[in-house]
Amino acid sequence: MKITFNKNIQFTRLLKVHGRLREFNFRKANAHANGVFTVDVLDEESPMGNRIIFKMELKDNEWKIVTNGLPIWVLEKEATLREIIAEELSTN
Repeated sequence: MKITFNKNIQFTRLLKVHGRLREFNFRKANAHANGVFTVDVLDEESPMGNRIIFKMELKDNEWKIVTNGLPIWVLEKEATLREIIAEELSTN
């Protein structure tokens, strides 16, 4: 019986959004064959301090946000998030 281990990827990056630093948390469970990252960030505009959780999927060799209904400030950072994921994957 052959045992294989799949490494999960998890990391955090601080990004400046509209003059404020926000902490983006990235997670990719390698149990899935497809490339999907779950990303979460604190929604400071929410009175309860909820987190915004969304998915980024590898499509046409680019990481793209696939979750609908996100705030504009998240969508504006898609290119930066794409670069962060690519950088992290190249170092792993």
